Amino acid sequence: MRVPFEEMKKEIARVFRKCGMSEDKANLCAAIHAESSRDGIYSHGANRVSRFFNYVQEGWVDVNAEPVLEKSFGALAVYNGNLGPGITNSLFCTDRAIELAKEHGIGMVGLRNTTHWMRGGTYGLYAARKGYIAIAWTNTESCMPPWGGAEPKLGNNPYVMACPGDDGEPVMIDMAMSQYAYGKLQVVRQAGKKLPYPGGFDKDGNLTDEPGPIEESMRILPMGYWKGSSFAFMLDVLGAVLTDGIGAADIDKIGKGSCGGASQVFMVIDPAHLTEAAKIKETIRKAKAHIKSSKLAQGERGIWFPGEDYILAKKENSEQGVFVDDEVWNEIKAL
Repeated sequence: MRVPFEEMKKEIARVFRKCGMSEDKANLCAAIHAESSRDGIYSHGANRVSRFFNYVQEGWVDVNAEPVLEKSFGALAVYNGNLGPGITNSLFCTDRAIELAKEHGIGMVGLRNTTHWMRGGTYGLYAARKGYIAIAWTNTESCMPPWGGAEPKLGNNPYVMACPGDDGEPVMIDMAMSQYAYGKLQVVRQAGKKLPYPGGFDKDGNLTDEPGPIEESMRILPMGYWKGSSFAFMLDVLGAVLTDGIGAADIDKIGKGSCGGASQVFMVIDPAHLTEAAKIKETIRKAKAHIKSSKLAQGERGIWFPGEDYILAKKENSEQGVFVDDEVWNEIKAL
């Protein structure tokens, strides 16, 4: 079904107020969830509302908590998220990294002891729309087997890179280290479809494009096989080291749902210290034109630059209403 954007935002805000959130926090978090669904990232938009509600009820998220500064040195800072809402914690740290970048050219903020940040691309887009370059990532609980393993011992550790674009919208990647994030598996399964490419193994060890058996076995496939496995490992370790926080081995022991106690890093660069805005736009314009000049492979319909998918989804969902699974929407309405 499709729901008008403002109606979706209003309904999600109502649920978050029910959680005990202040009106300002509820409206902010609801806007981020609704925007994620509007941009086609359904897995981390409306689909996450009920889970967040349950986490608050379990005491795994403290809706009243605020990040507290623990360490600061030059362009570096580390905050304790105190298991507060991942969205508000992450926006706070992105803003702080922007402030440091204004002063030093680059700013890095580590955030430990936080909760799920929902759509990681939110924070890349937030910085890029203000004219900055952003790199951010989070570690997670173990939910992906290391290459050669048969049980989850790695997080899928979403990684974000964003830059101001040439046409008003930033270019951005927002990707998990698995071929498909669990949220994507859920969306495809709910739609009764198969994955475009194999995304993991079933419980018998067979590579499959069926999302359900992969969710059941928790044997999602690392992107790039051993390369994605190694990338995930390094993001986990550096996430913990750069925040004085913890990695998957300890997040698993905490057992406070997805990303409870996670460590996140927000790096922001002010390109004005290095080049001119017009030159950035021209560089990106040339890069887009260059990749799109490629002859299409057989059976393919087009070539997208990073972030083009969310731009197209945003336009469609803004005009026609935001797509949402019927069961998901009814569950939100019932909360």
